[in-house]
Amino acid sequence: MSAFYDELETRPAEAREGALMARLPGLVSHAMAQAPGWARRLAGVDARAISSRKALAMLPVLRKSDLSALQQADPPFGGLTTVPPGRLGRLFMSPGPIFDPEGTGSDPWRAARALYAAGIRPGHVVQNCFGYHLTPGAWMLDGAARKLGCAVIPAGIGQTEQQIELIRSLRPDAYAGTPSFLRIIVERADELALDISTLKRALLAAEALPPALRSWFHSRGIDVVLQWYGTADIGLIAYESEAMEGMILDEELILEIVRPGTGEPVADGEVGEVVVTSFNPDYPMIRFGTGDLSAVLRGISPCGRTNVRIRGWLGRADQTTKVRGMFVHPGQIAEVARRVPEVGRLRLVVEGEMAQDRMTLHCEVVPDAVQAAGGEQAFKQRLATVVRDVTKLRGEIELVAPDSLPNDGRVIVDARKYD
Repeated sequence: MSAFYDELETRPAEAREGALMARLPGLVSHAMAQAPGWARRLAGVDARAISSRKALAMLPVLRKSDLSALQQADPPFGGLTTVPPGRLGRLFMSPGPIFDPEGTGSDPWRAARALYAAGIRPGHVVQNCFGYHLTPGAWMLDGAARKLGCAVIPAGIGQTEQQIELIRSLRPDAYAGTPSFLRIIVERADELALDISTLKRALLAAEALPPALRSWFHSRGIDVVLQWYGTADIGLIAYESEAMEGMILDEELILEIVRPGTGEPVADGEVGEVVVTSFNPDYPMIRFGTGDLSAVLRGISPCGRTNVRIRGWLGRADQTTKVRGMFVHPGQIAEVARRVPEVGRLRLVVEGEMAQDRMTLHCEVVPDAVQAAGGEQAFKQRLATVVRDVTKLRGEIELVAPDSLPNDGRVIVDARKYD
């Protein structure tokens, strides 16, 4: 069986670029003709002229942070789909809220390529521990594994001991999910002295994977531990191979790295925002700004795949950040302030290492307001409940004096260590 998913992965870079640029005018024409939102955004554009990177770079960037407002103005998808909702596959809601459509084809998120690069083959069993509820992450891997000819255990998140029992009974070859939850499963199995050694491969996403944690998984008998990177709007963007030298771009995308806050492409090697153009016929994306930071790695992967490589996820171009697999938006912090009017300036600080995220909301508040609310513990518990209701995540609360937080406009600070 080939080491590569298909022949596209090893074609000369010039052939790939020529093929993508040849398809680009048709994509722009299709989007403008069939999706009212794209017709509005690209009004006056001659689709036939968008046949080069230089021409593409003249078009506006549509940033992920814009989607919620667009969808509110033109529900449910901002006019960016080319088919009505009833002709799509599944309809999802991500934090924001942002609504995400799934196409009807097999493997509509194109994630089978990432599974294949991780050594997952027909006949394997995959324990899928991404969340199946409302968001598309689990479904991306579910459809991809089934396209490859694998069986899927739709395990979802939580219920650690039941997850271990599933592994012992159904003997999956591979785990798909977040690094932190895999660590919880392995540690609990160690505590209970239970054998989960059938798990030899792991395909991880949604959180940082520090080198120390990858090595820790290897020491526990998981031989292949690789990452993939995608979004609910695009699907798979890039994936690791066993060479583990950067992440390889999917074959169905055009990648640009632009200077944050602009649409200006930067030189290879320079860190900037990941901007992607996707040929999804149902939900085309033209210069979609993910809000993620990365940089192009020069050269090709030692594994033999010839597509562009990126360094992986290097942080957020805006203040939106991902905590334990969930995005937290500045607007959610504003909602906390709206629900608890006694607080002043707020700052959410995300810390941690080895995939153990901790988030603490620092809140300016006057002592009299705390006492009037029943004391410090009662006030902090009230805030913690609101934080969980708004973000769907647990967080610690730290009360600070008025005017003690910096007046710099930052409401979310990512202080995690990724080395």
